[in-house]
Amino acid sequence: MDYETKVRLSQERQKVEDLFEYEGCKVGRGTYGHVYKAKRKDGDGREYALKQIEGTGISMSACREIALLRELKHPNVITLQKVFLSHADRKVWLLFDYAEHDLWHIIKFHRSAKANKKVIQVPKNMVKSLLYQILDGIHYLHSNWVLHRDLKPANILVMGEGPERGRVKIADMGFARLFNSPLKALADLDPVVVTFWYRAPELLLGARHYTKAIDIWAIGCIFAELLTSEPIFHCRQEDIKTSTPYHHDQLDRIFNVMGFPQEKEWEDIKKMPEHGTLMKEFKKGSYGNCSLMKYMDKHKVRPDSKAFKLLQRMLTMDPTKRITSEQAMRDPYFSEDPLPSADQEMALSVFEGGPIPYPKREFIKDDEPEDNPDTVASKVGGQKAGNQGAASDHNQPPNKRVRVVPPTTSSAASGGMVGSEYQKPVHGLHGNNHPGMSFATTNTSQTTSSGFQHRFQ
Repeated sequence: MDYETKVRLSQERQKVEDLFEYEGCKVGRGTYGHVYKAKRKDGDGREYALKQIEGTGISMSACREIALLRELKHPNVITLQKVFLSHADRKVWLLFDYAEHDLWHIIKFHRSAKANKKVIQVPKNMVKSLLYQILDGIHYLHSNWVLHRDLKPANILVMGEGPERGRVKIADMGFARLFNSPLKALADLDPVVVTFWYRAPELLLGARHYTKAIDIWAIGCIFAELLTSEPIFHCRQEDIKTSTPYHHDQLDRIFNVMGFPQEKEWEDIKKMPEHGTLMKEFKKGSYGNCSLMKYMDKHKVRPDSKAFKLLQRMLTMDPTKRITSEQAMRDPYFSEDPLPSADQEMALSVFEGGPIPYPKREFIKDDEPEDNPDTVASKVGGQKAGNQGAASDHNQPPNKRVRVVPPTTSSAASGGMVGSEYQKPVHGLHGNNHPGMSFATTNTSQTTSSGFQHRFQ
């Protein structure tokens, strides 16, 4: 390409600063770059999330994420609207729909209210609607042979006020990978996946070949957290060995909740690479009185409830017996009142017609100190380390830096997200956990949803 052509294309290329107002509207910051709440200068009235990628290069995982997002299209998966590549300063900008909430901040809100013995009235089927939308999005990904591999509350966004009010958006596809025909064992490509507290036992035991069941385990952990406002497998020990899947303390936490896995219930456990280490370091008898039923009963989730039975099927130790997303969506839990009704009504039922009690994002300044009490930085460097240190408030924070504003309504929260009738809600934000990065200025809103034309191994 000759010089004149380069100059002409540079002049014709759309520039972020020409199209959007975003200066002074930073809502997130981290090793990945910066996220801004943006509005178009032509005044279309919509809010966008504008993510500037840090540095001047793009990793292979970022390229894979871009490629996937360009082809994914589902109401419950975040949409990459456009990608801007600035040649002048070699910056990459990604444009997404803006979501005001995420489940991590919503759960944190409820946990704080619970500690202060405050009560909030929320739609009775809020948790059910949130869970169903998560499953719907994951079913779409799995149907197209995509593993997410990093599901956690911070990566589940929920749209605030606007046409998609209450809509769940699964975000942060940086660890996502096609699994229909891998060139080699997935564990050889990525030894450690899924953020610490949401990592399935087969991963902790070093499984070289794993399936979509790892995403279902993570969703089960999120479901339990929605019901109780507490991370079910919270482990204080930091996960610092990024190349070693096995982690004694995290397994200990799982066994303290679930009980020690019996070989008659999980026959293939003896085939796990770390089975020998497991048997050497753990005593089965130490967990004789532990069970999911007892744990959830302490949190006032009845063992005879349909919610508990679905949770139990999601948190099954043996991945071959773990429920699939399609099976979960047909579970009796979604057939009992209150029903999560269909599509748009289901999204609206997250908040129904009432005010949204959850905090909105507050803009942050570049010179703001890094020791924000609302955020605990990842103890492992890099955007996609997949491992985070334990937070001081017993909940795992997102990797990105955020601040929240006190709620503007007078309502407060109590108990778990659900209360005695499983009535409690959850919510997500989008500013600091965006998926994807993309190359040249590209409009991706019209991509197809049926299968993939390329394989990004």
